[in-house]
Amino acid sequence: MKPTIALVGRPNVGKSTLFNRLTRSRDALVADIPGLTRDRHYGHGRGASKPYLVVDTGGFEPIVTDGIMHEMARQTLQAVDEADAVIFLVDARSGATPHDKIIANQLRQLGRPVYLVVNKAEGLRRDMAGAEFHELALGEPWAISGAHGDGVRELIEDVLEHFPDASEDEDARQHPKFAVIGRPNVGKSTLVNAILGEERVIAFDQAGTTRDSIYIDFEREAKPYTIIDTAGVRRRGKVDEMIEKFSVIKTLQAIEDANVVVLVLDAQLDVSEQDATLAGFALEAGRALVVAVNKWDGLDDYAKDCVRREIDRKLNFLGFAKFHFISALHGKGVGDLFRSIDQAYQAAMVKLSTPRLTRALDVITERQAPPRNGMSRPKMRYAHQGGVNPPVVVIHGSNLVNIPDSYTRYLEHSLCKLFKLEGTPLRVQYKSTDNPYAERKQVSVHPGRRDPVKPGKQFRKK
Repeated sequence: MKPTIALVGRPNVGKSTLFNRLTRSRDALVADIPGLTRDRHYGHGRGASKPYLVVDTGGFEPIVTDGIMHEMARQTLQAVDEADAVIFLVDARSGATPHDKIIANQLRQLGRPVYLVVNKAEGLRRDMAGAEFHELALGEPWAISGAHGDGVRELIEDVLEHFPDASEDEDARQHPKFAVIGRPNVGKSTLVNAILGEERVIAFDQAGTTRDSIYIDFEREAKPYTIIDTAGVRRRGKVDEMIEKFSVIKTLQAIEDANVVVLVLDAQLDVSEQDATLAGFALEAGRALVVAVNKWDGLDDYAKDCVRREIDRKLNFLGFAKFHFISALHGKGVGDLFRSIDQAYQAAMVKLSTPRLTRALDVITERQAPPRNGMSRPKMRYAHQGGVNPPVVVIHGSNLVNIPDSYTRYLEHSLCKLFKLEGTPLRVQYKSTDNPYAERKQVSVHPGRRDPVKPGKQFRKK
């Protein structure tokens, strides 16, 4: 079992910077803005002698009793409760603050090993950087620079020294990874908590509560999954703050990284152009898709009929996806939604043999042959699989260059129907076989003669 190390501290002391340094990634958003990180963010520690997990937390405000900062404090306390050790970060430039003393007192009562780390100590003598932090009574302070990496390796090796050796888990087993996307305040985080069965991410009645893409590993019926809670994406003209622009990029990266995308719609709002745009992002990336129409329990029968008609009209290009009408707040319909996620993942990762695909291709083309291209008709000889997530079918034959898009869509739809692939798009690619007689072989012809000169023969002058 890998030890888990939680990074804790007041806002803007460099926790996310240290998280990125330890995980050798850019997974956590970093900016000179207090309160940027809000949810717990897990990552695999790299570069140390032992494998471990590291948790980035939001700025710890233990004395706040309500609002978003209170929810962030709850997330931090839950991370500490799950952790095997705690790294308490303070700021060498700011010195020991009353806020640091309150956090130190609270951490001492939680019964976890605590390492006092003085960040932003670049350019300072280590003994001088940590001198005034002895009053926090948490042992010898470690002076580091998360931004430059000074002292970070020594710190993490000292923390891991007290844990037994554990082999690096390089399990290559594939497991479903699905991203929850949608506009702000449609209930994405509430749905994530309903799936997990706990308040794992902050669900707050305020648009833009989630700013980063949060990856969460969990098990359901002894099967591993990864769920990604993403930030709400607004129309481009409405995105003003730089942080929100970063959040949009993170959401698009999460779509690319996922196997299945869950698009959350708000049943009490009209289906907007932004909803269609997000669905288009997932479709362009070739991701399996499940649509969750949230807040369904707050509508009467007439309003429900109106919503269904509007979805059919504005999202008709998602004919392959399954639609679920749910209430994430009360957990209604979440179980059926999860079954569709499993089904879409299986369809996206399906393995199809060449004989099965070729027989299916014969059946489809016999039912509707490809249209003629000039004087000849395209000839499709055989098909094989060229990839997964999404499934790619490569068709070999002759004269396949100018097959119209309408026939390609017919092939894709027919293949999905024959192999019962629900919830995922399918891509068809063509590979034409070269015609050896397309260009006649060039031979030399003697001037004044119509017959070609045979190699080796010479003309004699009479």
